[in-house]
Amino acid sequence: MSDAPPAAEPAIEQTVEPAVEIRVEASEAGKRLDRILSDRELGHSRATLQRWIDEERVRVDGEPAKRKVRPPFGALIEVWPAPPPLSAAQPQAMDLDVVFEDEHLLVIDKPSGLVVHPGAGHPDGTLVNGLLHHTMLADGGDPVRPGIVHRLDKDTSGVMVVAKQPPARDGLVELFQAHDIERAYVAIAVGHPPEQITHETLHGRHPHDRKRFSSRVERGKRAVTHMVVEQRLHAASLVRCTLETGRTHQIRVHLADTGHPVLGDVLYGSTPRDPRLSAALAQLGRLALHARVLGFVHPVTGEALRFERPPPAPFLAAVDALAVDQAPPPR
Repeated sequence: MSDAPPAAEPAIEQTVEPAVEIRVEASEAGKRLDRILSDRELGHSRATLQRWIDEERVRVDGEPAKRKVRPPFGALIEVWPAPPPLSAAQPQAMDLDVVFEDEHLLVIDKPSGLVVHPGAGHPDGTLVNGLLHHTMLADGGDPVRPGIVHRLDKDTSGVMVVAKQPPARDGLVELFQAHDIERAYVAIAVGHPPEQITHETLHGRHPHDRKRFSSRVERGKRAVTHMVVEQRLHAASLVRCTLETGRTHQIRVHLADTGHPVLGDVLYGSTPRDPRLSAALAQLGRLALHARVLGFVHPVTGEALRFERPPPAPFLAAVDALAVDQAPPPR
């Protein structure tokens, strides 16, 4: 095993590991290059290996190869690992509500108001900053979002999972892509929607506002939300929304596009005219959406995991303030 790429080839950026050499076995012949490397469990995520292929850090019989190349039996694959990217996010001490943690992943109960990862307008103070102070996170190929496999909006509270190791990240990504994750939310929806309904629509960017999404599009991805009313409230309803798919703002879009936006949704809703509803929103001071249930099969151990966390106190106080058997406050 050599310590440097062949002299005839352009120099590759300094690696932190020597090249890894793999001989294609009979059972691997005909498989895609990225699949062979992923199945060999080299200690790096499939996304990282694919990035290295694109950067020509992977060679088949001495030649750079594409992801879809299917090496024959006996071919020599050389992998030249790249230095890990420097994270754009820095560790910051933060109180985190850790629901579950092992060597592969952790589940947290994210508070409302906390941005998940650094971005425009939020260079630090995000969940990723706090997680980096708490533990090591999986390399996902994005230096500002290590370990992140799904997101909750800033003002949405509730349970979410984060990967600590590449195999866990790859497995979780596959579960989310296959929609093989149990996710149930609770929301205070304005008005009184049907007792039970399934929203199955297309989902895409709003044609006139790029910050928003819409279900009223001619082309887009399939989006399915199963909604059940849990409690009728004054001028509103407490609803449970179970996701079959997970599109950006999916619940908010489905409720708003059917005339029942989430209370406090400044992007898809409007200021309530009902004084009691307005007072409850002022007391709540946030989007009335909470990720209550998260269930999945552990991508490494195979254990069935399910986590449920109730909405935070201000959310529950808003529900109580809108209870139909409670008299409105004196004016």
